[in-house]
Amino acid sequence: MNEDSKLIKKAIIPVAGLGTRFLPLSLAISKEFLPLVDKPIIQYIVEEIKNSGINDITFVVSPKQKMIINYFKKSPDLEKLLIKRKKDKILKELKDFEALFENIKISFAVQKDPLGDGHALIQAYKLGKISSNEAVAVSFGDDIIDSNVPALAQLINIFQTCDAPVIALKQLPRDKIPSYGSVAVEKIANNLYKIKKIIEKPEPDQINSNFVVVGKYILTPEVFEYLGKSKPSKKGEIILGEVFDKMLDDGKVIYGYDIKGEWLECGDKLKWLKSFLYLSLKDPIFGKELKDYLKNIKI
Repeated sequence: MNEDSKLIKKAIIPVAGLGTRFLPLSLAISKEFLPLVDKPIIQYIVEEIKNSGINDITFVVSPKQKMIINYFKKSPDLEKLLIKRKKDKILKELKDFEALFENIKISFAVQKDPLGDGHALIQAYKLGKISSNEAVAVSFGDDIIDSNVPALAQLINIFQTCDAPVIALKQLPRDKIPSYGSVAVEKIANNLYKIKKIIEKPEPDQINSNFVVVGKYILTPEVFEYLGKSKPSKKGEIILGEVFDKMLDDGKVIYGYDIKGEWLECGDKLKWLKSFLYLSLKDPIFGKELKDYLKNIKI
């Protein structure tokens, strides 16, 4: 891989899941639009990608997801109304919001049926926006990392040195690991590991380390080759973790990086609520008053 192909210029955000863990909320709103403080989950994901130096994003959506298409469009009618009503402060907020996405190219690939995260990535690749010789960043909508250096930027730095797929990792207590993708690792350097094995939702006796997979990756063209050849599991899904494990069995090198920052999960209601509280209490506008409120609230 030459130096130009080591530059990560594009990202994929798969958001075509059914959101069943958020029922009945997800009947009315896609889970990526659930709020964290005063903006939706998906905005945190996009801002992280932009702050990692990437300005070309492909969303993988279901056929019914129209909200996400409209969210990143400009709102000229609303702007006119705010000008007419002299709502200067709100107009500025809208303009600032639109400026966040001004130089980002956005495209959409459709995953007609929920056939696994690996299948979602294949749909993005089929769209033709990713060339056969470039690596891409991937960020799923369930995971936000609150950090000084954006999480994807951390992974990109590792990729540019290692020239192989990189998976974001975090450590958890062993009793929590069976709900995640567990990894066996070999330490290479500070925070950097070589992945030896990946087991989705392992039994307790299959756990080899305290590391689990976070939904952020740098994927090389070889990963997409394996995805294209992979066969669906017994559930009829193509799972990225299983494809990684096949690559490992074939002797391919995959790295894991213990990502720096606070891992905020949004995969179910309780995790989302905890993330909401964390960011709300930390918020420079709302945080102080919310902390005072919590001190005085009587339940």
